[in-house]
Amino acid sequence: MDSKNPESTDTALLLVDLQNDFMPDGALPAAGGDRVPPVANRLMEHFELVVASQDWHPPDHGSFASNHPEGRVGDVIDLDGLDQILWPDHCVQGTEGAEFVPKLNTDGIDRVFQKGTDPAIDSYSAFFDNGHRKPTGLGDFLQANGIDRLFVAGVATDYCVKYSVLDSCRRLDLDTWVVVDGCAGVENESGDVDRAFAEMRDAGARLVDSGIVELMMSDN
Repeated sequence: MDSKNPESTDTALLLVDLQNDFMPDGALPAAGGDRVPPVANRLMEHFELVVASQDWHPPDHGSFASNHPEGRVGDVIDLDGLDQILWPDHCVQGTEGAEFVPKLNTDGIDRVFQKGTDPAIDSYSAFFDNGHRKPTGLGDFLQANGIDRLFVAGVATDYCVKYSVLDSCRRLDLDTWVVVDGCAGVENESGDVDRAFAEMRDAGARLVDSGIVELMMSDN
């Protein structure tokens, strides 16, 4: 990490859920997800602080269709008072699917924040569970490190990236940038990814390509 710019300590990079189960051959694939780790590796070289989120579900998680006798993947149920999409089992604690992808330079990550650990509530955002009942600790960590600008890449664009960015903008009031070519989406319905980018932009995030980020950070 010696090549990182020491003057960029007010800026951090967040990598969202770059795990095996979200890759094209995983349990819950994001189309094109395998092209994200190389982008993440390039970006990491330009940041003094790199954090990552990791989906880390117990086997009995309430978002898994397999834990509901009448449930099917894609159904929407009530889970502890919140609408919940039922997903295939994914990123189960201690499994290969929950591990970061082998091509990701995990040595460049300074801190990992796990989410989705409570079986009674899902956690798309890297900052909070879906009901904003409990933080992951990421927001406090960034604040303690003086971060006011956050670049975000990862999967899936239309779920965990989107909700992380919305929280970054609306709840943490960070200057938030989304690395478009560093994201990949699930797209349960056609157009979900485009709608997610639009929603992030409307919340105040700025959309940018990785090459521009590298130039920006090199100029610091």
